[in-house]
Amino acid sequence: MTGAPSLPASPRPPPLPFDWLLLAAVLALTGLGAVMVYSASAISAARDLHDEFYFLERQALAAALGLALLVGGLRLGHRRAAALAYPLLAASVVLLLLVQVPGIGRVAGGARRWIDLGVVRFQPSELAKVALVLYLARSLARQREKVRLFSIGFLPHVIVTGLLVLLCLLERDLGTGVILALVLLVMLFAAGARLGYLLAAAALAVPIGWRLIAGTPYRMERWLAYLDPWGHREGAGFQLVESLLGVGNGGWLGQGLGQGKGKLFYLPAAHTDFIAAVIAEEAGLLGIALLLLLYGVLLWRGLRASLRAAEPFGAYAALGLTTLLGAQALVNLSVVLGLLPTKGLTLPFVSYGGSSLLTALGAAGLLLSISGDRGGFLRPGVQAIRVGPPGGGEGAR
Repeated sequence: MTGAPSLPASPRPPPLPFDWLLLAAVLALTGLGAVMVYSASAISAARDLHDEFYFLERQALAAALGLALLVGGLRLGHRRAAALAYPLLAASVVLLLLVQVPGIGRVAGGARRWIDLGVVRFQPSELAKVALVLYLARSLARQREKVRLFSIGFLPHVIVTGLLVLLCLLERDLGTGVILALVLLVMLFAAGARLGYLLAAAALAVPIGWRLIAGTPYRMERWLAYLDPWGHREGAGFQLVESLLGVGNGGWLGQGLGQGKGKLFYLPAAHTDFIAAVIAEEAGLLGIALLLLLYGVLLWRGLRASLRAAEPFGAYAALGLTTLLGAQALVNLSVVLGLLPTKGLTLPFVSYGGSSLLTALGAAGLLLSISGDRGGFLRPGVQAIRVGPPGGGEGAR
């Protein structure tokens, strides 16, 4: 007795060209940022600028331009973006030099970091972050078999990163310098650089970092305020104390959207560096948990894209971009919660700032283009997380 003829299996739908979950996290963070920028800035903007929508309108414009960059990066693709690595790096160095020229660079908060383009103020150090990731990804991919050699795999990348860090320090931007150095170490480790070189570099960076702090009065004041914010409440610790008060005032569910007190001329930079404190006060622990969840999805899917990339450039670029966005978010949130000294870094996708938002969304576009890969340069069964040469060959000597 024969059974009924089996029907042919329906064809499986083709895989999506990019990670929709990653895109959803990016859009949710950007939308949350727009809402909180308005909530944090409306009252002060109405008082000082007679326009409560002043900062929201500029954030919306930056978001529109940034989404265009995201789409552009996705359509360009990371493979073609690799060709832009060196031009972008050169442009970053030139712009970081130009920003120090009086009449070109604009000063705000005592630091010369911006170039006024009319519609937006552009911060060259933001471009330098993505440029460094692309440069490192391309160089490490090309030197993959020699990455363990000091003169080829380690020293040139340290020199290039050190130059960018030095130019950021000329802008009095230690926070960005720290992020760039962290991205370098993570990418070198992933590429298979010798661990001894990385540990030596990290050990050397500690006294240099301390000298930069102890030798600069305002940085030393921030350090002392970090150690004892309440003892410096009337000075360098004022911002941190107000941030902690806002976080504590939020409780479990917050005071309600728009009902926060810290932004009412108490908390400086409420819509920029300390916007997470406003979120904590108005949305409570629930709001912060949602924020952390969205960043967790971003990190998860970004690392997943790196693991599934079809070739080394995509793997390194995805890792670098994910590290860049994740590390900056971690540092910002740690500052808001008093776990790190004040650094002046924005919260990616959320804080007010055209350059920051443009950079984050552009980086997200490249990350999305890599997320569409299905090759698996890193095999799921591999035991180590490093993506460098597994052993043997010239690079293992």
